[in-house]
Amino acid sequence: MADNARAKRLADLIREVVAQKLQRGIKDPRLGSHVTITDTRVTGDLREATVFYTVYGDEEERQAAAAGLESAKGILRSEVGRAAGVKFTPTLAFVADALPDTARNIEDLLDRARQSDAKVREASAGAHYAGDADPYRKPGEDAADETDDTTE
Repeated sequence: MADNARAKRLADLIREVVAQKLQRGIKDPRLGSHVTITDTRVTGDLREATVFYTVYGDEEERQAAAAGLESAKGILRSEVGRAAGVKFTPTLAFVADALPDTARNIEDLLDRARQSDAKVREASAGAHYAGDADPYRKPGEDAADETDDTTE
């Protein structure tokens, strides 16, 4: 369990160091202010780190950011090693985070559901019940009907 806590602390440190270095230290125009580090995960042996990121922009900007992160990997790993002070600095792998795309898909599905609900509400606005509004018998009502059913 201590190793898991250590991996979590190292992952948090890597996320902070990489985000700060991208914001202030790297002059690559492909890695402008539209790249955001969302999460970092480190393996249990502390040898490999996966850094998740999102890019605000179109597909061309996403590809440019991926290439920029790949070229800055060595500098970022050096900064992580300097800040972490561990015996072995983990290798960094950058993965585009699918969270924004997933959130966008969920929002689209919710919009479709809202539109469908509005259509159903519209269609049922002037509708009437096929039978009585309350089709259930209540105790004490229709006493005459009950007696007629038993005599037949």
